[in-house]
Amino acid sequence: MCTISWKKGKVNLEKENLSRSYRSHSQGRLYIVGIGPGNTSLLTLKAQKIIEESRVIIGYTTYIRLIDNLIKDKEVISYGMTQEVERAKYAIKRALSGDNVSLISGGDPGVYGMAGVVLQLLDKEEDRIKIEIIPGVTAASSCAALLGAPLMHDFVVISLSDILTDSKLIEQRIELAARGDFVIVFYNPKSKKRVRPLKRAWEILMKYRSGNTIVGIVRNAQRENEEVVITTLKNMLLSKKIDMRTVVIVGNSKTYTKGKFMI
Repeated sequence: MCTISWKKGKVNLEKENLSRSYRSHSQGRLYIVGIGPGNTSLLTLKAQKIIEESRVIIGYTTYIRLIDNLIKDKEVISYGMTQEVERAKYAIKRALSGDNVSLISGGDPGVYGMAGVVLQLLDKEEDRIKIEIIPGVTAASSCAALLGAPLMHDFVVISLSDILTDSKLIEQRIELAARGDFVIVFYNPKSKKRVRPLKRAWEILMKYRSGNTIVGIVRNAQRENEEVVITTLKNMLLSKKIDMRTVVIVGNSKTYTKGKFMI
């Protein structure tokens, strides 16, 4: 964990001992704030207002950097990847001390975000702090907008990360969604070490869908180095664009392309 001080727009990371105790008799506030895809033009007005009014900002380092123009005068604590529980615990601790805290979540905090982590950790603390969840634009929406209108009818969202969900259950959900002819949005499709889940998803889909099914692949949606590709299911695994910054949208039997759009 580290705090971030901001000077003339540059980020300075410094290790800090945060074991000191915080004491306050006032009721703290904990805002779990969705910042959308990371482009501040897509940040909701309420999210921006809450961040500006918060004294303490806590979040994953990448998300913190995306809102650096809003938090130059704040106390900022950043964490690395996979430290969601640590982030949530510290945010609760600071709110209990009487601080107004914004816990930053990419996309929408209720969609594979920080809201669930915080609420699961709470015991009796909810009576001592005010908690508010601020929605944000989730990746499914931001990516769909770049592709056209692939989510016009029924769709499902499935994360291929098996950190919190058993891989067999993930595969079962993919199979049911494929059989039901849903458009499927895959979050967290592939990492450097985790390649098999995407291949298994493809194998399952090929049992139920034509190889010519339309597939949209979006990397770094609404951010710098954004990449948008429309391909087919049979060629999906050939794409070099798929990683943890990518969302894959697999169309259903009615999905088609019109010009540059996926519909």
